[in-house]
Amino acid sequence: MKKVIVLFSVLITALVCSASANAGEVALTTIGQSPDAMMVRVLMKSLGIVPDYDAVMKPSALSNQKVFVAVVGGSSKGLGAAGINKEDEVKRSVELFKTAQKKKMKIVVMHIGGEGRRGALTDLFINTSVPYAETLIVVDGGNKDKIFDKLTKSKNIPIKTAVNVSAAKEPLKAVLAGYGVTK
Repeated sequence: MKKVIVLFSVLITALVCSASANAGEVALTTIGQSPDAMMVRVLMKSLGIVPDYDAVMKPSALSNQKVFVAVVGGSSKGLGAAGINKEDEVKRSVELFKTAQKKKMKIVVMHIGGEGRRGALTDLFINTSVPYAETLIVVDGGNKDKIFDKLTKSKNIPIKTAVNVSAAKEPLKAVLAGYGVTK
């Protein structure tokens, strides 16, 4: 009976360890309070990656993660629900990016809202976020006016594209694997 209990304990420990193998490797937040980061969270989970997610993440939440993923999309409704104005959100995002840089985390900026999520509010957050990116993942329609191309031209920041949110899974998987986040 003791052998069965020990074997069961070993199996449970192995399952818990494998399930949390990626826990703590990726920090994920929204910049602009759109729901798009929740969709990226679902994509990550489908890749077996459990990100440290918080829509209103503070710099203190960045600790030992390898990668910081910021999903850009402005939402007036989301900002209001979070009790944040656009100026506070810009300040929060800059503090997050600077903290991630100090901690030598890889920074991935994503825009998966496409053309429908664009506008003056989102563009404010895009202009704030892109200069900190090491890699961008953008849904095709979101770069119709080439804003990402213009912002990355002098910095040589690679832009990975996807036709839609679901298709963003493959470039996300490749980028995270390239940064040492394994499945």
